[in-house]
Amino acid sequence: MSTAGGVHRPRAATGQGVVEGRWEAGGTAVFRGVPYAAPPTGALRFAAPRPPEAWDGVRDAGTFGPTAPKVPYPPAFAALLPDPEIPGEDCLTLNVWTPDPSPGARLPVMVWIHGGAHTRGSSAVPVYDGSAFARDGVVLVSANFRLGVLGYGLFPDAPANRGLLDQIAALEWVRDNVAAFGGDPGRVTVFGESAGAISIGALLAAPRAAGLFARAVLQSGAPEALPRDQVRTMVRRMAARLRVPATARAFAEVDLPALLRAQEAAMRRSSPVLGGPAFGLVTDPDTLPVDPLEAAEASDLPLLMGWTAQEHRLWLAPTGGARLLDRLGPVAVAYGRLRGAKDRAAVRALRAALPELSPADLAGHLVTDRLLRDPLRRIARARRAAPSHLYEFRWPSGVPGLGACHALELGFVFDTLGLPESAWLAGPDAPQALADEMHAAWVGFATTGDPGWAPWDGNGPPKVFDGPEPEAVRAEAVTPLVLP
Repeated sequence: MSTAGGVHRPRAATGQGVVEGRWEAGGTAVFRGVPYAAPPTGALRFAAPRPPEAWDGVRDAGTFGPTAPKVPYPPAFAALLPDPEIPGEDCLTLNVWTPDPSPGARLPVMVWIHGGAHTRGSSAVPVYDGSAFARDGVVLVSANFRLGVLGYGLFPDAPANRGLLDQIAALEWVRDNVAAFGGDPGRVTVFGESAGAISIGALLAAPRAAGLFARAVLQSGAPEALPRDQVRTMVRRMAARLRVPATARAFAEVDLPALLRAQEAAMRRSSPVLGGPAFGLVTDPDTLPVDPLEAAEASDLPLLMGWTAQEHRLWLAPTGGARLLDRLGPVAVAYGRLRGAKDRAAVRALRAALPELSPADLAGHLVTDRLLRDPLRRIARARRAAPSHLYEFRWPSGVPGLGACHALELGFVFDTLGLPESAWLAGPDAPQALADEMHAAWVGFATTGDPGWAPWDGNGPPKVFDGPEPEAVRAEAVTPLVLP
């Protein structure tokens, strides 16, 4: 403990030095902006993470560290997905929420890996506040890591998957230091959403991550590795715009704002639904030597996995894409069948089960099957050494048109519906009872391995999270999609 201005503050001793956090509501000790690796600047911009330097005295840990350099969301998404930007390149930091910052507490630990298509997001997003987890006896850790070309650009003269290496370095920091914050390094659960869940699939496969966590939660993201040429194309597009060679050495000499402008231009022709070149994980002899999907199938760790009922609505509704696909009608369905790798029998079966689906929802459902539901079910079906718990989030957003869209469950998992930023995506009528249920399931899984329902046996539906339909949805007569 320390006294600053007459206020006692929590302290913890890490391997690099002592950090001083803050007491917040409910008696939670919060430490923000704690370095787990050296700043990735200068010659380290495209290098593997290095240990942070030690410091003398007490380091203030009262505010979030800089967010990883990134490009902003387009306006249609920025209105729904809060993504604060904190300037600076010293971005390899993490945050800890703990109810008991004493070495003997030995509490379960959850480590959050944020989403954002490997190009956006940070641990400073308000919806990711860890107070509710600490309130319920869990030490919550969240981390920043390199994004976009800095984290995932593929170069001949730099290690691949640097964002993944950052995440592993953060988990190593947890192993070595979380006991000082009241956590048990032998009871670590990693959880993440979207690209964060994809990252966890890679952590299950990465040799360097072995033994760093005991359980994993994959929300709306399936393990995958992109074709190397798909990632190289993004680097080549940037190199052509910057008029430099497609090497890490050349890119390291470009000033950061120019690098991000080139990245933003290169990303304009890519989409999670439509596909195209993208930044992401690749198989690599040194960092990710095996296919992450196959590694997840063989994993002997307990898994909690799931999706929202209308993932695709986040990408299609705000941009007008849903209206366009509805106008295209059969052409949209044909595209969905092609992109979703489904045969005509699958389309007929879906039409028979859900005759009310519009062409946009039908196409989106087919694509989401391929990207999310099919591989997660495949993992659960293949595993025998440890349980797999599946869920589906069906509650429709109070923002008309979004339905049960991608990322909607986050405010429920973190129990942060009371924050203004949660209403950006959920609307004003989000049911607290559903957040109580869902948050308790995540706490239960991290604490005992049991989220409150039986492991999936390969048959039947997953666990369903749902609640009363918001008034705004009823007023707009938007029918929520209920999947079989």
